[in-house]
Amino acid sequence: MFVLAAPLPPDGTAAVPVIFLLTCLGLAAGKVPGLKLDRTGIAMLGAIAMLVFGRFPTNEVIGFINWPTILLLFGFFVLSAQLRLSGFFDLVALRIARQLGNPARFLILLMLASAGLSAFLNHDIVCFVFTPVVAAALLKERLNPVPFLIGLAIASNIGAAATLVGNPQDMMIAEIAGLGFGQYSLWCLVPVLFALACACAIIWRLSRHQFTASAVGETASPEPPVPYDRPHTVKGLVIFVIVIGLFFTSLPKEIVALTAAAIHLASRKFRTSQLLGLVDWPILVLFMAMFVVTGAFQSAGYGDSAAHWLARAGVPLESPPVLLSVTALLSNVIGNSAAVMLLLKVANLAHPPAAYILALANSFGGSLIILGSVANMIVVEQARELGITISFRDFARLGVPVTLAAMAGLLAWVLLVG
Repeated sequence: MFVLAAPLPPDGTAAVPVIFLLTCLGLAAGKVPGLKLDRTGIAMLGAIAMLVFGRFPTNEVIGFINWPTILLLFGFFVLSAQLRLSGFFDLVALRIARQLGNPARFLILLMLASAGLSAFLNHDIVCFVFTPVVAAALLKERLNPVPFLIGLAIASNIGAAATLVGNPQDMMIAEIAGLGFGQYSLWCLVPVLFALACACAIIWRLSRHQFTASAVGETASPEPPVPYDRPHTVKGLVIFVIVIGLFFTSLPKEIVALTAAAIHLASRKFRTSQLLGLVDWPILVLFMAMFVVTGAFQSAGYGDSAAHWLARAGVPLESPPVLLSVTALLSNVIGNSAAVMLLLKVANLAHPPAAYILALANSFGGSLIILGSVANMIVVEQARELGITISFRDFARLGVPVTLAAMAGLLAWVLLVG
């Protein structure tokens, strides 16, 4: 292993690779036998262990955290929360559900809406809100909800790759690699549209004979949709458009997002506790913990050793096919957030296409299996609460061919334009 091949630094940080390896193993397993830890808890333990045993000063450990990324992510959580409380997401889901008379058209509209909203808003929230509304409408029409809900999750993963604010990982990559919002979106437009077209075609082709084969038993009633508040929806959308427009300027993105969040927090309609209650705090904590774990690993010199070891082992991360494959694999083993943080420390992102590949591959790879992304697990769990079972096999049956097609399109685009 590279951690053994790396020379031990003289300052006593030999514990760093051990802690790093144990953290990665814990993230891959997703749990610790006998404990109630999840991936966020495992990452926190790794960060605490780095502070206690890694012999880093506290101020240095805090410095490992990329605060602009954390602040940008927090700001977008608040922006998404305001639109959710105003009923915007529920309104969109209900209007799409009106197209159930034509299953093919409904599937396409559902996936387009999921991808489009996920490109600019938190894609986990899109899946969280859409799933119960769409599932209830499908069950009412005696349609099998499984392929439609899988299509919702897959489209959300793909759409999130279209911009630098589609998911937390892309925000982090943008901050660290210094990517421009417009340049990134322009470069990624073709592979994202290709992946989305393939997803629609593959899911329709493999599921068209199962749309009416509803084998769902007794189902629970979903929570009523959030009432639509037109003035606050308009307010949220206007502020959001202004935020995206300012991203094309030289203003720091995190300052723009925090300013917009502050406007929503100073609301006469929604309590602060309501808005903050919809912030995905576990994701923020996971990011901060993994910044500490990977930052300590890099600071101790093991990141460079890992890159050299991988190159000698025939895994050169500067090769687009290798970086693409490794990103997709790690995203499904240890989670896409942790995978991106790890690869940011060992891959050379000085050349923009490498950062683009990392951003797209972690999103596309999230559609492979249920564990590939949080959005997938949200859809599956939300469906389970309604009495709908989406099995590992059900998801992989559609997710694997979609992911392979999306990755092939991405690789072809990289080879074509560089």
